[in-house]
Amino acid sequence: MAGSSHGHTPAAWTGVTIAFIGFCIAGVFMVAANPLGFWGGIVVILLGGVVGGAMKAAGLGMPKESEAQVRARAQAGPATATAQPVTAETSA
Repeated sequence: MAGSSHGHTPAAWTGVTIAFIGFCIAGVFMVAANPLGFWGGIVVILLGGVVGGAMKAAGLGMPKESEAQVRARAQAGPATATAQPVTAETSA
């Protein structure tokens, strides 16, 4: 788990933030019954994906794994827990 960042990169955060703003715009204009504003929000959502992809291509996303890393992880098998289970002790 410690080796995984779950996509916390500038590219991911920027793309998701722009898409979230687009969802908010589309939602407000949908409730206001304004189709032009709604479709503008949809365009902003798509723009978030394009910006995130462009930033990833520019090197601001997750680094790609080499074939050796992928093979080593596949040979290692599934990860197992090594910590002892936590138990509650009661005092008398």
